[in-house]
Amino acid sequence: MKVCVTALGPKEDSEVDPRFGRCRFFVFFNLHTREVEGVANPNIESSGGAGIQSAQLVASKGAAIVLTGHVGPNAFKTLSAAGVSIFTGATSTVKEAVAAYEAGKLTRAIAPDSASKSGMGR
Repeated sequence: MKVCVTALGPKEDSEVDPRFGRCRFFVFFNLHTREVEGVANPNIESSGGAGIQSAQLVASKGAAIVLTGHVGPNAFKTLSAAGVSIFTGATSTVKEAVAAYEAGKLTRAIAPDSASKSGMGR
């Protein structure tokens, strides 16, 4: 199963970026093989639609789960429609966020927890 973690860098020791749509990187972590792939977020500077476009990217890469600090309404709706589960409250590094998920310490989002466009200007 593939997990996507929003991050400030492309590696598993990178810090978690609390934003989803405008995070710097998506780090894809395969829970079975432990392989890691960092992908720069091409939507970070988008004037609009970053949440939707980022969610589409994550779904297209085959992620079943997203670990992030917060998620806005457009990204939440797009990820949910694609069957991707969202867990918020991720902190520290990508590796530690994955460990927290595996230990059941992250909260599954049942609704967005930030406003639309809240990731702009950071």
